[in-house]
Amino acid sequence: MKSLYRIMAIVKKEVRQLRRDRLTFGMIVGLPVIQMLLFGYAINTDVRNLRTAVSNQAGTHLSKQFVAELGQTQVVDIIEFVETPGDLETLLRGGKISIGVVIPPDFDRRVSDRSRAAVQLLVDGTDPTMLGVANQLRTMPIGFDSARSTADLSQVFEVRPFYNPERRTPVNIIPGLMGVILTMTMILFTAVAIVRERERGNLELLINTPLSSTELMVGKVIPYIVIGMLQLALILAVGRLLFDVPVLGSVVDLYLAATAFVAANLALGLLISTAATTQFQAMQMMVFVLLPSILLSGFMFPFDGMPILAQYIGEILPNTHFIRLTRGIMLRDAALAELLPDLFYLIGFTLVAMVVAAMRFSKRLD
Repeated sequence: MKSLYRIMAIVKKEVRQLRRDRLTFGMIVGLPVIQMLLFGYAINTDVRNLRTAVSNQAGTHLSKQFVAELGQTQVVDIIEFVETPGDLETLLRGGKISIGVVIPPDFDRRVSDRSRAAVQLLVDGTDPTMLGVANQLRTMPIGFDSARSTADLSQVFEVRPFYNPERRTPVNIIPGLMGVILTMTMILFTAVAIVRERERGNLELLINTPLSSTELMVGKVIPYIVIGMLQLALILAVGRLLFDVPVLGSVVDLYLAATAFVAANLALGLLISTAATTQFQAMQMMVFVLLPSILLSGFMFPFDGMPILAQYIGEILPNTHFIRLTRGIMLRDAALAELLPDLFYLIGFTLVAMVVAAMRFSKRLD
């Protein structure tokens, strides 16, 4: 009986402590809900509205009817019309589209010829699910002409995968996995570092120095940028030696993009450290960033296929932009100049997060 009484005393103490720890209590309720929403919205095998451009070299009534009915499938979202297949390849290399549709000049004659494909699909093979979507288009009932039945429509399309013709999974996964690894380690390192110094009393020594908040933040970030570059070199080496993942573009461009990304994550980690009071809280808050960075960044599922609200959230995350940069540079041989919007976003995110973190950071002990 006395043992039960002592156990109940400990239970009451833990309940009271949980009520005081709002972050932990919030995770008890919030984390399951957030996971349900993220997985529910992000895991979508019925992909829709993939950015698509069309090169209609035929320009006939039949080809225009085909393009119209292709758009009505809702699998593709035709955002641009270009003159040549070369223009489509440029858009693919820059990550502006996921699928290019080439309609040759003799399209009308090809439609009635069962031995020849009438349309060529240029597919961005850096996304592991995109080829499956392209093959899905081949089986959809696009009945644009009675010359071919629905059963024959698989012969209409010729799918041409770009950048990963062998369809090897590591080639798709590792460029995105780089962002996930750096997100986890960089945010955790910086968030925990500040909180740990506060817990151990080391922050009191820094408070008595002439350092400004901004100087202290920048000083904390620089060593971890070097660590991030070392991690990047390790990931690239393992990817190359064990999985034969290429780096088709400039390594210098890749490191410049990685520097901006690491700085963005470190700034985010510093911002988290200004809100967390313990190392455990810092790790808890990191979960709220890491899960969306995996599910809503285009790492596992096509970004264009997610609901609009999920895309808005994904656009805020640095990992979304870094994945576009790594896949573009490593697999599509894109120059950094072709991917500037994503680079500029990472730089802007870093500046904003650093300013907010410096404003929140107080050179005093709580």
